[in-house]
Amino acid sequence: MTRAVEIRSDVATATELRQQAKREPRRRTALRLLAVANALDGMSRAEAARAAGIERQALCDAVKRFNAEGLAGLIDRPPGRRPERLSEGEQAVLVHHILRGPDPDRGEPASWTLPDLCRFIEARFGKTMLPQSMSRLVRRLGLSKQKTRPVHPQRDAKAAAAFAKRGSARR
Repeated sequence: MTRAVEIRSDVATATELRQQAKREPRRRTALRLLAVANALDGMSRAEAARAAGIERQALCDAVKRFNAEGLAGLIDRPPGRRPERLSEGEQAVLVHHILRGPDPDRGEPASWTLPDLCRFIEARFGKTMLPQSMSRLVRRLGLSKQKTRPVHPQRDAKAAAAFAKRGSARR
C-alpha cells in the first residue's frame, strides 16, 4: 500500500479554506478548496473527494499542487496555446510590407488582399497560411481591412485645393 501524501497545514486551516471556497467565483477552484478542507478535517481521501464532488485522483493532484504552491496551486492554470505561425520578426516584416503599400511599377496589385499577403508570406518565409488565418493575424496586429481612398497618380494637389476652396469654375 502507498502512503498518503501529507497536507501542509501552515498555509491555511480547514475553516479558512471553506471561507475562501465560499468567496471563490470559479467552481472548480472552489471544489478543490472544499476537498482539501475535508481532507484536513480528517476525512479519508475518497470520502473528502466524494463530499466535494470531485474524483479521488483530482484531490490527490490538488493536494500535491497545494503543498507545492499554496492556495495559488488550486487555481486553474491558463490552457496552453499553440505557438504563433509567424515569429515576432516575421510579423514586423509583414506589418512593414502592408504599411508600405503595393507598388504597381513592380507588378504588384493596386491594393493588398488576403490571398496576396498569403503569397507574400509563402514566398518570403516559406510558410503557408490560409486567408482566414491571415485575416485573424492582421486584426491581431492592429491593422484594419479598410483601404485608403484611391488617388490618381497624376493628380494635381494645387488644382484640388483650389477646387475645394471655390468649387467648380462652371456654375
